[in-house]
This record gives sequence, structure tokens and C-alpha cells, in this order.
Amino acid sequence: MAELTDKARTLIDDPNFAYLATVSKDGGPQVTPVWIDRDGDTIRINTAKGRAKDRNMRRDPRVAVSIAATDDPYERVEIRGHVVGTVDEPDARAHIDGLHRKYHDTDDAYPKRAGEERVVFLIEPDRIH
Repeated sequence: MAELTDKARTLIDDPNFAYLATVSKDGGPQVTPVWIDRDGDTIRINTAKGRAKDRNMRRDPRVAVSIAATDDPYERVEIRGHVVGTVDEPDARAHIDGLHRKYHDTDDAYPKRAGEERVVFLIEPDRIH
């Protein structure tokens, strides 16, 4: 496991969007903008079960994450890593509520959609650029 740099920690801790690249079933890349945070050097990304990134990461744990500062897109970091675990409901629901507050600067919870189940993917960095 690679240790996150100070720059990577700052970009993750601030409300900057990340771009998550996963490997599709056909071997091609799939990229999605996501909210992101971390627990120490473990990156956490939340999604709804059944979405493309959920299916892709369950099948192939290799990922890449690119994060750029909102106010300066040249201030960026790329992290290559792999999924080491998941967190399901109800903790995943609490996590998306926290991300919603971070990115929207609000006290409100993330709007719950009928039938939606959340999952948090835990990503261990292998390389940081």
C-alpha cells in the first residue's frame, strides 16, 4: 500500500470532485465523477448497488482516481489502486449523508431514493502521481 501524499490528502479532504476509472466487462475503461473521502490512507467512494461502477469494482478491483482542485485544475493527483473491501447499509447510508454535507455545505441528509441500497468501496492506493 502506498501512503497518500499531503497533496492527495488535501485534495481528497476538500470538496473536490474525483473521477473514478474502473474496468468494464469488455475490458474497456469506464469513468465516473464521484464524491470522495478517506479514512487514513484508505479512499472511500460511495455508490448505489447495481450501477456500472459497482458491478465493475466487484468484478475487477483495479481502479484509478483522478482529483483536481476545483479552483485550479492543474493542482491534481492521480491514484492507482485496488478495492480492498466494502461497507453496506446502514453505515453506507450514513457515509453518503456525510459526503452530501461535505459537497453541498448543508446539514441536510442525502435524498433517499426508493429501493436504493448504498455501498462504500474501500480503495487502497498502490501508486500516487
